[in-house]
Amino acid sequence: MPSSRPGARLPEHDLLIEGMTCAACVSRVEKALNKVDGVTASVSLATERAHVEAPAGVGDEVLVEAVRKAGYDAVPAASAPPVNDDAAAAATDRLRRRLVWAAWLTVPLMLLSMIPPLQFPAWQWVSLALATPVVWWCGWTFHVGARRALMHRSFSMDSLISLGSAVSWAWSVVALLFLGAGEIGMTMHMSFLPSDSGGAEIYFEVAAGIVTLVLLGRFLEARARRSAGQAIRALLALAPDTATVLRDGAEEEVPAATVQVGDVVVVRPGDRIPVDGEVEQGASAVDRAPLTGESMPVEVGPGDPVEGGSLNAGGRIEVRATRVGSETAVHRVARLVEAA
Repeated sequence: MPSSRPGARLPEHDLLIEGMTCAACVSRVEKALNKVDGVTASVSLATERAHVEAPAGVGDEVLVEAVRKAGYDAVPAASAPPVNDDAAAAATDRLRRRLVWAAWLTVPLMLLSMIPPLQFPAWQWVSLALATPVVWWCGWTFHVGARRALMHRSFSMDSLISLGSAVSWAWSVVALLFLGAGEIGMTMHMSFLPSDSGGAEIYFEVAAGIVTLVLLGRFLEARARRSAGQAIRALLALAPDTATVLRDGAEEEVPAATVQVGDVVVVRPGDRIPVDGEVEQGASAVDRAPLTGESMPVEVGPGDPVEGGSLNAGGRIEVRATRVGSETAVHRVARLVEAA
């Protein structure tokens, strides 16, 4: 393993993780990444990202492979296409649609199963018709997640939901077809205590109820995740994509990601500062409101620190970079929001 100077920061990597559904998934991905020699990783379910510190000899491909062996997909955030909020909204809408259908079918199913006066002849066959689309269409994502976990010899929350709903549904079908629960006139009543009814009972309401309640939780989580993602993207949007670097006395516009520590960056009035650094020349007023909440611009001059993402609200200044890329203030604030 390459050695590093005591106190030196390790190179950092950000990965987008696909397929996580619960805290157990987060723990599994973190454990897989932390097993790589010298790696320290933190994973956020809300933003589906992993922030990794790794030795210089550990590249993105090693980290991605570790995540894939754990049963999830990963891609380096730097090479991922820009996040499309319309796609996130469409995914939330699909989840909402499944939830609405599940609730619409589960409510009458619950009433039929728990209130004997509502149990008309052949009501149990209607229960089968109501429960089947809830378990196998509305809950399809749980079965897919369970299959993925099984292929990697692991167990997840999806496995529990899939197993619980599928077994309840399958037992009820067996009871209907072979154990007498499908006979006309059969009734059930709600009971919190064991009882000997003299015949097999069906549990379609259990299967559908599991799926519906977890779908509700997933929908609320997806909506919160989308809001968190929007907040983080709004913060990161403060960092400009390009920077004007002073080289050999000439100004050169370059991608902000290529600016190095020690470069001198020219920031004109109305531009956002692309790096953290110190003012070398010029004086201005810097608006730090999005980062610090200060309501008034702060006067800066030679020797004063400035933060990436701040708005130059005054004159032209030259800033020597001390932190660049993911180490700038705006990226650190975004990571704090992500970890909250």
